[in-house]
Amino acid sequence: MIHVSTTCPDLDSARMLACTALQARLAACANITPGIRSLFHWRGTIEEEEEVGLTLKTRIAHRQSLMDLIEDEHPCDLPIITWEEIGAGSDAEAWVSEETGGD
Repeated sequence: MIHVSTTCPDLDSARMLACTALQARLAACANITPGIRSLFHWRGTIEEEEEVGLTLKTRIAHRQSLMDLIEDEHPCDLPIITWEEIGAGSDAEAWVSEETGGD
């Protein structure tokens, strides 16, 4: 199992991305975390914004398709997308696999 994560400018865009990924069966679950304070370099200055975190639970086989979906649908010019492998119990891994069309 992996988590694919990004931040969004608002709750509506995070919800839209989550629903799109779930409907496409590219993720089994989406966690949305509002109230993230981000500071970052952007075009020569340091910016500070409140963002909404989005984490999607999926299989490694869907990583690239899920990243492509986020890049295509994200409202920001440069969505930062990260992923990490996650240890999980066999029941959780089976559920993610089943919900994302795995064997």
